[in-house]
Amino acid sequence: MEFPLAQASHKQLRRSSVILLVILWTIIYAATMFTPALLDDADTVHAEAAREMVSSHDWVTLHANGIRYLEKAPLIYWSVAASYAVFGVSEWSTRLPLMLGVLALLLATYLLGTQAYSERAGLYSAVVMATALGPYLFTRFLIPDVLVGLWLALSFYFFLKSLDENPPTRWTCWGLAVTCALNTLTKGLIGLVFPVAIIGLYLLFAGNLRHLLRLRLISSTLVLLIVAAPWHILAGLRNPDQGPMRGFFWFYFINEHFLRYLNKRVPRDYDTVPLFLFWALLLLWLIPWVAFLPQALKKLKGSSFLFLLWALVILVFFSFSTRQEYYTIPALPGLALLVGAWLAREQSSDKNSRERSAGIRSSIGLFVLGSLALVVGIWLTSLSKAPAPGTDLSELLKKNPQDYALSFGHFLDLTPQALGAFRVPLLGFVLALFIGSGLSWFFRRRNRAKAGNTALVAMMIVILACVHSAFVTFSPILSSKQLATAISKTFHPGDLIVVDGEYENASTLNFYTGIPLRVLHARGGNLWYGSQFPDAPHVFETQSSFDQLWVSPARIFLWTDQEDPKELHGTPRYLLAQNGGKSILMNHPPND
Repeated sequence: MEFPLAQASHKQLRRSSVILLVILWTIIYAATMFTPALLDDADTVHAEAAREMVSSHDWVTLHANGIRYLEKAPLIYWSVAASYAVFGVSEWSTRLPLMLGVLALLLATYLLGTQAYSERAGLYSAVVMATALGPYLFTRFLIPDVLVGLWLALSFYFFLKSLDENPPTRWTCWGLAVTCALNTLTKGLIGLVFPVAIIGLYLLFAGNLRHLLRLRLISSTLVLLIVAAPWHILAGLRNPDQGPMRGFFWFYFINEHFLRYLNKRVPRDYDTVPLFLFWALLLLWLIPWVAFLPQALKKLKGSSFLFLLWALVILVFFSFSTRQEYYTIPALPGLALLVGAWLAREQSSDKNSRERSAGIRSSIGLFVLGSLALVVGIWLTSLSKAPAPGTDLSELLKKNPQDYALSFGHFLDLTPQALGAFRVPLLGFVLALFIGSGLSWFFRRRNRAKAGNTALVAMMIVILACVHSAFVTFSPILSSKQLATAISKTFHPGDLIVVDGEYENASTLNFYTGIPLRVLHARGGNLWYGSQFPDAPHVFETQSSFDQLWVSPARIFLWTDQEDPKELHGTPRYLLAQNGGKSILMNHPPND
């Protein structure tokens, strides 16, 4: 089997293509930075860690709710903290670094596709990434997985460039090392494991493992360590073993990497996606462009094989581990490059070519999907009616707490009655899918592939706008911002906020009020490890200690998602605010 080297990397990037990508990014991503409110759990836990980084001036040891938070690599927190330092703390400044990361990913995909194939293929690849469903969904809250895709794209750009150089220059080799280091600072050891495994497998199949020796391994390793090692060393020194409690190196590397991979992490407070669903979701995240993936997989030479390995290594790696829905997001740029290259070939092919015929077949499949979606959407709309003004959406939902460990578990709570609140975005979604897929088929039948792809881009702009609208409507279920606002209006020094459950269930309160929370729950979740340090503030309350607080003169604000919390034993309570299926109860009247 032969794997030719990457094509020459001196192809000219077009200013018009870059401008088009920036416009798409602005419409789809930048315009949605301002709403909705930040969410409980990962969104505000990570945002709070960045906020406390600014207030404490400690850029090594992260803190959340005043407790050491050492689970994650620091780069995304540094970027959000820098945004806060420049623009202040807000919802849009929280999202800005991740949105800029998306823009960088689009440009990196364009650059890599142009280097590997052609300028047109690079543009199509970036457009696929800009308009695909998955990257949009998993940038609605603050997780770094899309940034892993960015660093992988740049890593493979430098790697393909090294194949064209004889010998590879220092800057090319060091560029590869720096991107691997930045990936390590973004997502931990997989930031190094993924590029090394993918490049190693590619060279193994190509019979060119000797190329590894040409990558200036000694100086490149030194560069990688210069970038990646200082934070890890400082974090280890500032968070050492303390008696029986193990320090940063055990917790971060052993517990959060190896034991998590083996599903033995402590505490085990997460769920895992079934294997078949995990693989299937990768295809869902690539909608609508997944329709063109089968034919894109037929010619796997050179860089195309590298891009396929990019996706497969990530999928196979997590197939033997715990899995979340968004773990496949870093694999999407590889598939987008394959699809982009095929779309470019289709556009430049002859009228009666196999590419044209395959494009028509794929567009028919999309149109069938769009037609079915329209029928289902109209049927669901007919079953529902718009809720009365002022109706709390939570009243129309059916709770499934066993699913909430999954990223989109709360959306399984939707009922036909609740769908009434989403009639407009639902109809917009299915109409756009029907019309866009129909136009793609119409234009492809007339040998106008470019117009067909333009129709799909316009379709996805509308669809993603509908997704955002629905997300804003649903956000009170996922956020406690309105409850935080109610607390802030009446909070006095000496008052306490207590969460009936895990800290992350109500982390929005911490972020929006800036007030540390108490937790009526056994030690666990994001605060489990940091709470064991001797200098950790008192956070966790037992039932006994909480009972004493509730009858004390101090005012207690209790966040709960239970209608009648058993922890109150039927004692008097006063309702301060209620929203999204959550309440703030007080032990004294709010006006006292």
